[in-house]
Amino acid sequence: MFSRLKEDIKAFRDRDPAAKSNLEIYFLYPGFKAIRKYRMANYFFRHGHTFIARMISQSAARKTGIEIHPGATIGRRLVIDHGTGIVIGETTEIGDDVLIYQGVTLGGTGKDTGKRHPTIGNNVMISAGAKVLGPFKIGDNSRVAAGAVVLEEVPPNSTVVGVPARVVRQDGKKVSCNNALDQINLPDPVKQRMDCLESRLANLEELTLNKE
Repeated sequence: MFSRLKEDIKAFRDRDPAAKSNLEIYFLYPGFKAIRKYRMANYFFRHGHTFIARMISQSAARKTGIEIHPGATIGRRLVIDHGTGIVIGETTEIGDDVLIYQGVTLGGTGKDTGKRHPTIGNNVMISAGAKVLGPFKIGDNSRVAAGAVVLEEVPPNSTVVGVPARVVRQDGKKVSCNNALDQINLPDPVKQRMDCLESRLANLEELTLNKE
């Protein structure tokens, strides 16, 4: 347990340039506190003590603004940056080295039974305000843009943007956008569509002029 704790702290230090010390992360970071409480709640949940598990998780949600169901499956070195407003559903599965920003929902659509929530692969980044809804997988090494609403499976090594989300980059190659995802220069799907319409209009005008 102590080695896992050190590993989680190191993950925050590596991912958050604002972190000044291990003590700061341990005592002051709500994302770290939420993960620590989740691991405790998940232990009780797996051993059949569901009431205690929910009591721990709800206490953590009140203190951190991050709600993680104790039945969720979370891998190693998860980093929750800022974290306010994050909701992670019961049947969610999260791989290793995942980074999640504030306002993210890993939830269901209300249409499914059993496995209702998404599976997040390894080394995935889910940006602020994104919603991933349904029992499908976000492939390894993928990126979900801020505000995206993901309703279907995402292949590995992909970047998705928009509402509903679509793949704009895969395996290092552009699909329909010029920018890889980061937290500042996000692709604008509306602008991309407008550029496409303007291009089609210019082609039609050129054809009309040629006919005249």
